[in-house]
Amino acid sequence: MTMGTDTAELKRLFDTGAHFAQVKSRRHPSMKPFLVGTKGRQEIIDLTKTVEQLEAAKAAMAALAKEGKTVLFVGGKVEIAALVKKAAQSISAPYVAARWLGGTISNWTEIKKRIDRLAELIEKSAAGTLAKQHTKLELVYLDREKKRLLERLDGITTLAKRPDALLVVDTKHEKHAVKEANDAGIPIIAIMSSDCDLREAAYPIVANDTSRKTVEVILSELVEAFAKGQAA
Repeated sequence: MTMGTDTAELKRLFDTGAHFAQVKSRRHPSMKPFLVGTKGRQEIIDLTKTVEQLEAAKAAMAALAKEGKTVLFVGGKVEIAALVKKAAQSISAPYVAARWLGGTISNWTEIKKRIDRLAELIEKSAAGTLAKQHTKLELVYLDREKKRLLERLDGITTLAKRPDALLVVDTKHEKHAVKEANDAGIPIIAIMSSDCDLREAAYPIVANDTSRKTVEVILSELVEAFAKGQAA
C-alpha cells in the first residue's frame, strides 16, 4: 500500500470518529499499545495501527472468499444491527443481527434441525400441502411455529454447515458468539473498541465500535474485499 493511500484511509476513518475509544476506566489491558492519549475523558485510538489491521483483515476476507468459505456476520447492538445485516446481504452472507442464538456453533446439529424444519414448513405452505393435511387449529399452531423459527433463525437460514469464520462488531457485546467460535477454533475478524479483549480476535480492527459511520466504512471495505476475492 502506498503512503498516499494510507493517509487517505487514515483521514477517512478519522472523519467518522473512528479514533474515539472508551473512557480509561473501561479499557481492557490488552488495548494499551493501540491508544495514544486522551481527549476529555475518552481515550484516543492510534489510527495508523487501525489502518494496518484493516488491511490484514481485508486480505483475510479476500482469502476466505477465494476458497469459497462462509463468513458469518455478527452484530446485534441496536445502533449497528441494520448495518451488519445490510453488509452481509450485499455478499449473500449469513448474519446474526439480533440476539445470538446459543448453540449456533457449539450445538450446530440442533440448530441445523431447526433450519431444516423451517425450510420444510415454508416449502409445504408454499405448495399448499399443509392446508390439505391439517385442521384449521393445527394450521394456526404451525403458522406460529414458522413465525417463531423465522424470528430466531433470521439471517442463518442459508447456513448449510458451521461457518468458517466470524465477522463480529464489538466482541464484548457479542461475548457468547465469540466464546462459541473460539472454543471451536473458528477465526474471528472483529471491529472492537478499547473495552474489548484483543486476544479474542484473530484479525482485530481497533476502532470506535459504537459509531455507525465508523462501522459502516469498515464493513463496506471488508465486504468489498470479500467480493473481489469471490471474483478472482
